[in-house]
Amino acid sequence: MDCVVFMLVCLAPVVHCYSSGNVMDSCEDMKPHHSGLRPQSSPAPFTVTADRSTFSSGQEVTVQLQALGSKPFTGFLLQAREVGRQTTVGSFTLSTAAAQLLTCNLRPNSAVSHRSESLKTSIQVTWRSDALTDGELIQFHASFVENFITFWTGVTSPALTFTNGSSGGSTSSLPVPSITSSNTAAAAAAAAQSAPAAMNISSAGCGVTKVCFSQPVNCDPSVSADCYFMSATVSSRGDTAVHYEMTGPSDGYISFGFSDDQMMGNDDIYICGICSDGQVWLHHAFSTGRTTPQASPLGNVSDVRASVQDTVISCSFTSRNIISTQRTKGIDKAYHLMFAHGPCSNGRIHHHRQTFISTEKIDISTPQAVGKAGLPHIIKAHGALMLIAWMTTGSLGMMVARYLKAVGNGQKLCSKDVWFLVHVAVMGVTVAATMVGFILSFSYVKAWSEGAHSVLGCLVMILSFLQPIIALLRCGPQHPLRFLFNWSHALNSVVIKALAVAAIFTGLKMIDSTPNQWLTKVMGGFVGWEALFYIILEVHSRWKARSTDALQSETLSGSTAGGNRDVIGG
Repeated sequence: MDCVVFMLVCLAPVVHCYSSGNVMDSCEDMKPHHSGLRPQSSPAPFTVTADRSTFSSGQEVTVQLQALGSKPFTGFLLQAREVGRQTTVGSFTLSTAAAQLLTCNLRPNSAVSHRSESLKTSIQVTWRSDALTDGELIQFHASFVENFITFWTGVTSPALTFTNGSSGGSTSSLPVPSITSSNTAAAAAAAAQSAPAAMNISSAGCGVTKVCFSQPVNCDPSVSADCYFMSATVSSRGDTAVHYEMTGPSDGYISFGFSDDQMMGNDDIYICGICSDGQVWLHHAFSTGRTTPQASPLGNVSDVRASVQDTVISCSFTSRNIISTQRTKGIDKAYHLMFAHGPCSNGRIHHHRQTFISTEKIDISTPQAVGKAGLPHIIKAHGALMLIAWMTTGSLGMMVARYLKAVGNGQKLCSKDVWFLVHVAVMGVTVAATMVGFILSFSYVKAWSEGAHSVLGCLVMILSFLQPIIALLRCGPQHPLRFLFNWSHALNSVVIKALAVAAIFTGLKMIDSTPNQWLTKVMGGFVGWEALFYIILEVHSRWKARSTDALQSETLSGSTAGGNRDVIGG
């Protein structure tokens, strides 16, 4: 027992626990002293942003600590430092009870930390500058703690420049109100006082001075009102300032984003829209999957301009925000470009109607015209399987069972009619393709998707799964209730076919970005041709049945007449 007490007394001084946020010992290196543990080497899922890119002496700067996704932080340490130096500058004031002020380097209120271990997703504080040399740069440095063994250090904001002018910051033609919600993209990060005249956004300079991404490919928004377009221009290699443009027709919003893959989730997004109040707004957000994106601080954004003409929404702005996803960070990295548009009402954006995703990762610091926007391979496989299932094999199986029973002339294989074996084989392929396609779509989305397409798809999957089970449990051909199975089996197949065709139409409408909707038209022609084929086969079947009945009647009449003559003659 004495040994245990001795060990506890000796080890206690080296165990540091700062759940109360009194972390003055970390002022210099900004590292939590967690028993020798090292910070994470992966990009931090948290950001530090300021509401301006320049400042003057005594001017206040709003600083935001933000969780990018759903992962909260329990502790943090925030300082302002001159770029390239370790000394703190300026002082902080608080507007939240979740934080406390600290004294670092003998400077009161020069740092901010947590007050408790409560979960946090956002902290906002105010920093007031000292008098500095004109042109001098400062950065906000932060460390974030998720739990005792998981923490990040060296998280910095874009640099802010000191000016001798009486005012500084991001100049913008749009006022920037504070964000009122961190859960939805309904909280606009910037709203236009009124919709100004149409902006002059064009494809000029694409591939020469800027990166362009458009749908239809290589369209020019200055020529066509049906062009969805975004561009990114970096003034010089290594410069953190990027000028963005986006435009396109929409009754709600347009948006573009950066992603590590071709799936929604963990994406850095900018949204430009117009809601019921008639104001055009710009908003910064981070998506966490198929749910509504979470609002993020607008950060170092300037020169914001926006307009709406008829249904065409346009926005342009310059951002010094570092592009940040959970796996990649920086403007000189490669990302998949995403463009989406959809409706908006009551200050809230709704699920996008269409989205375009670049097939390759793009480095926006290298001017180029992104020539191809495509769907992920898994979605292409889903669509191909459903088309094969319900516009080829499913149709063939139904035709065989309905119209081609007599083709084999009673021939059997394995004691079964040939037509029946063909019907079972092709319908088995149909059900299997439907199940695989259904699984592929859910493995891609990983959640319930809004809209009629997902509802129709689920109904097709359920009824397709039940159809062979009911067929296996059918009664014998001579059973008096066999007609119930025949009618229910046929009716269910017709219902599945109708639902599948409707699901294919809604799916094509979701992905068809062409102005004339040619995919939907081709599908309409395919359905029309199949319907005509059914009509021809039905007419032929009825004509053949009537011909057979007439022939049988004539044969029966001839036999009766011959029998009568034999009786008379006898």
